Amino acid sequence: MSDAGRLILPAPAKLNRLLHITGRRPDGYHELQTLFQFLDHGDTLTLAPRDDGELRLTPTLSGVAPADNLILRAATALREATGSRQGADIHLDKRLPMGGGLGGGSSDAAAALLGLNRLWGLHLSIEVLAELGLRLGADVPVFVRGHAAWAEGIGERLTPVALDTPWFVVVHPGVSVSTPAVFQAPELTRDTPPITMARALQGGTASWRNDCELTVRELYPEVAGALDWLSDRAPAMLTGTGACVFARLDHEADATALLDDISGRWTSFKAQGLNRSPLHDALDR
Repeated sequence: MSDAGRLILPAPAKLNRLLHITGRRPDGYHELQTLFQFLDHGDTLTLAPRDDGELRLTPTLSGVAPADNLILRAATALREATGSRQGADIHLDKRLPMGGGLGGGSSDAAAALLGLNRLWGLHLSIEVLAELGLRLGADVPVFVRGHAAWAEGIGERLTPVALDTPWFVVVHPGVSVSTPAVFQAPELTRDTPPITMARALQGGTASWRNDCELTVRELYPEVAGALDWLSDRAPAMLTGTGACVFARLDHEADATALLDDISGRWTSFKAQGLNRSPLHDALDR
């Protein structure tokens, strides 16, 4: 969406509808198989050009140094790749919890890459932008490409898929999960046999699981409590390494009713699953 020289872009959340850990590489990274799907809920970036070449991001994020901010890193990577000296004012309306397993930082970075590519008239291809995104984080390419996907490797080898698009209720249990702590835990499952994408999709949602869930349950009782509460009411699962958990509902009315039941217990929201990112829809308009 454009407004008098500005771009106003959604940076949607993602869910891991399935997450298997199939091995560990010598460099310490884990080999994964996962299904990424977007939600119609997320952050919003507003981008406007600057004539002085400065990159300014507002507001500052508590606990995140500018050098570590994925939005600024994305903008810097884009300029370094192209030799551009253009600047931008970037405003972030942050709705997704940091470290919640919803991909908020990666989605923000992808929105910055795609948005600044458009704003600055750089005309880089999606392929090149996805390669730049991978240097920022393993989840960034799926947001750059903008389609629900079967992912392998560390999450960077993507094959577009069409998943069911139910409603979800997403709960943040109020704790911050350390991804390194989860992946370093001795009890983490690391030997799930690899399966084909076709087998994963044919198995149906009832067979989908997250290999991180048992470890996160043990390390974070608050996550276990939220999962148990949700699972009594609908099929529920952890996304990524958490802390967020989600329940799958067939109808919006069911999601609304569940959200009402949660009221006051945890921070939560409802959203519909999407196979095409609203970021790409906004850029196409």
